[in-house]
Amino acid sequence: RSHFGSSVAAVCFPPFVAMADSNAPKLAVVRQILGRTGSRGGVIQVKVEFTSEDNPELKGRSLVRNVKGPVREGDILALLETEREARRLR
Repeated sequence: RSHFGSSVAAVCFPPFVAMADSNAPKLAVVRQILGRTGSRGGVIQVKVEFTSEDNPELKGRSLVRNVKGPVREGDILALLETEREARRLR
């Protein structure tokens, strides 16, 4: 027997809405490794191309992004922000 008593409170959630969340991460495939950057080379600059699964208007669009950690061509990244592009390596 619990210390809350014998009554159980029901928890109600709002109904599920099948809308695309604008804050949801956008999926992008790594197409090309451009090089290493950062003061110690801990950041890898990659060219990514968005997939059509989540946003049809982003399909085929490509960006240059900086990735911290190991990454290979063909990896899928979940990007929270899709407007900003990294500065190119010199």
